Amino acid sequence: MSKSKRLLDLMMTVNRKRKFTVRELADEFGVSTRTILRDLQELGELGVPLYSEVGPHGGYQVLNERILPPIAFTEEEAVAIFFASHALRHYEYLPFKEESVSALHKFYHYMPGDVRDRIDDMKNRIDFVIPAREAEFPFLSVLLEAAIGQKVLLIGYESTGERSLRPVQPVGIYASNGLWYCPAYCFVRRGIRLFRCDRIDAVEEDSSGLTPLDLRRVHLENRHQFVAEEQPAERAEGMEPAQEAGERRGRVRLHVELTGRGVQACEGEIWSSYLLQVKPDGTGRLEGEVSERDLGYFARFLTGIGHEATIREPAGLIMELRRLLQELLEKYS
Repeated sequence: MSKSKRLLDLMMTVNRKRKFTVRELADEFGVSTRTILRDLQELGELGVPLYSEVGPHGGYQVLNERILPPIAFTEEEAVAIFFASHALRHYEYLPFKEESVSALHKFYHYMPGDVRDRIDDMKNRIDFVIPAREAEFPFLSVLLEAAIGQKVLLIGYESTGERSLRPVQPVGIYASNGLWYCPAYCFVRRGIRLFRCDRIDAVEEDSSGLTPLDLRRVHLENRHQFVAEEQPAERAEGMEPAQEAGERRGRVRLHVELTGRGVQACEGEIWSSYLLQVKPDGTGRLEGEVSERDLGYFARFLTGIGHEATIREPAGLIMELRRLLQELLEKYS
């Protein structure tokens, strides 16, 4: 076995084992312990984070920041990966901000010169623009790790001018229109709620003894199904009122027919994922249950798209829209 292949295999082996002795590796690779020691030294110089312990139970172990083995990419794959990461630069806050910048720098640095030239040219011709936001999202990494680790957190949350402490179990985090959101099970409301991450001003691990729920199969894509089966509805704490549900009491059926342009106007809204239904011809409808107190929000939204929407129900939404239009007429009469 050539030295380069042995080093590559050794890198993969130590990443897999995490803890090992020189003798174990020497026996596995069929070389002397002296050779393994030299190879480990070279891996350390290449950046593999190795730590040695002395004593009868000593040996080597790989620190948490493991180095992945080399992966071969085609030129098109490399360009695609670069721009997938490059697009995130508009987000001031990311769960892994420093790591993504470092990875992008490494990726670009080791590309052939002609590929770098191509990327430099493409950077000025393609972009993924998001609205500029002044909001801060300092707890994204903590929320994401809690979702992965099935942990209960105690968060400080400000909604409609009031601050409260909530024990929650995050499902995940996602970004939309430059803002970050965290769907989480709220132990106070006893259901899935949607929290705007910039309104979370404090986070700590819960110490009250609450038992985490088994949400391993609940994720961002299917959380609405969990809500439909287990809870009255998802409530958007302090954000788009379409998802602010409360209990099933006080909920109404929403049915709005949409033209093709009406569908396009709704597609960018965060509630469209569970209310918007698109037909093959491009038209569609909004259909589902919403909180009765959200009707004012929907009236304002539908006023903005005018003839592209026709309200079928509820009657309360039609009345609210009429009230808004009357106020506008009086304002400009």
